[in-house]
Amino acid sequence: MDLSLETREVGNRTVVAVGGEIDVYTAPKLRDTISDLVASGHYHLVVDMRGVEFLDSTGLGVLVGGLKKVRAHDGSLELVCHQDRLLKIFRITGLAKVFVIHDDADQALSAG
Repeated sequence: MDLSLETREVGNRTVVAVGGEIDVYTAPKLRDTISDLVASGHYHLVVDMRGVEFLDSTGLGVLVGGLKKVRAHDGSLELVCHQDRLLKIFRITGLAKVFVIHDDADQALSAG
């Protein structure tokens, strides 16, 4: 399965809707998208992972790297994720304490 990425502006935030699998093969595409957004001045990102079927350690690394990039500009990177199998990965790795994780996009967008 491939990775689909779609970005849109909502107020002062940029939503990156991700679909498919984030793994060693597709993670660079997500990393490049986040890097390009930060380079062009988008420091408040919401990564909508509701369409993600699979996430591996490479994908987690990309998300952590993205968080570091936006924080360097006093920005934020929040996640939208409701799938138990993905939330479990964030809990097990301790990243549930690092990322702000919302159940739905509206909640994430109204939080800021």
